[in-house]
Amino acid sequence: MSPDAPPLSSEAVQAALRNLRIPGLPQDPVTLGLVSSIAIDGGRVRLDLNLSGPARSIRPSLESHARNALRSLQGVTAVEFTAGDGPTPPGQSLGAAIAIGSGKGGVGKSTVAVNIAVALAQAGSRVGLLDADIYGPNIPTMMGIARLPPPVAEVLVPGEAYGVKVMSIGFLVPPERALIWRGPMLHKAIRQFVGEVAWGELDFLIVDLPPGTGDAQLSLAQSLSLAGGVIVTLPQKVSVEDARRALQMFRTMEVPVLGVVENMSYLTLPDGSRLDVFGQGGGESLALEAEVEYLGGIPLDPDVRAAGDGGIPVVVSHPDSAAARALSDIARAVAERALRSTGPQDVQIEMND
Repeated sequence: MSPDAPPLSSEAVQAALRNLRIPGLPQDPVTLGLVSSIAIDGGRVRLDLNLSGPARSIRPSLESHARNALRSLQGVTAVEFTAGDGPTPPGQSLGAAIAIGSGKGGVGKSTVAVNIAVALAQAGSRVGLLDADIYGPNIPTMMGIARLPPPVAEVLVPGEAYGVKVMSIGFLVPPERALIWRGPMLHKAIRQFVGEVAWGELDFLIVDLPPGTGDAQLSLAQSLSLAGGVIVTLPQKVSVEDARRALQMFRTMEVPVLGVVENMSYLTLPDGSRLDVFGQGGGESLALEAEVEYLGGIPLDPDVRAAGDGGIPVVVSHPDSAAARALSDIARAVAERALRSTGPQDVQIEMND
């Protein structure tokens, strides 16, 4: 260091880190809270990284980018890292994490998430279902789970139904209580659900996102390496417009878009004809416009609603219905595309006929 050079400061280090753009992260590591402290001893800089659960997978990339950035600062002679890993249970593997999103509520996003999860479990996969819709947690009702098992060694144990492990804020607060949370509280809850729950060994983690493009989506992208995202829309124009924003959100966060699902595509009348209650072709046109896969349409069926209200997903309660068959086909397509984005290119998922 030159005798006239100012001493190295934590502000200079933090500024350099804020300029980092790391693949897979929507923002810089300081803004995302991945750097919990900075220590300087002469020219040696030590960063304490705040990583837990699957977020540990980004550590090599984060350290490499940070080291290169800090070595360009005048006075830096060495860069060291420590990691304050959270209490993730040992032997944990979350497999391919798939986020189910939409630009608005009321399109059946949770119904799609639940039935994809159960269909994959029926096919023999180890599946977890994370209800990240903090403000409207419907998954416990739709899966027919009233409460969680007792914690083990202060680690939450997910509920389980139909071969699927389930976690939701709905298990932890009374159903009549409204959650009025700012971003940091929501972020903490999602981090805990990802890294501090005894998920065990999973092949797939299906994540039911809240509608929109806000804090929950950013927190999830920070806490979990997503294999891909699925967009759920209705055929109607206003729904497609909102779904387009959700699709762009995934791309902004560098999450592969696995495809578009059109829910409530049509209603089959007693004479066998089809009634397009919410319009026609919106999901397919969005997929074509965005150059992503159209994963299929799900017919409007009262049994789907009744199944969700009764806690028995339609792929279980009415497995031979047109809606259940469509959902099983979509589950297969989603799983195959997610695994191709993270592993071998010849993956095939065998579903029940």
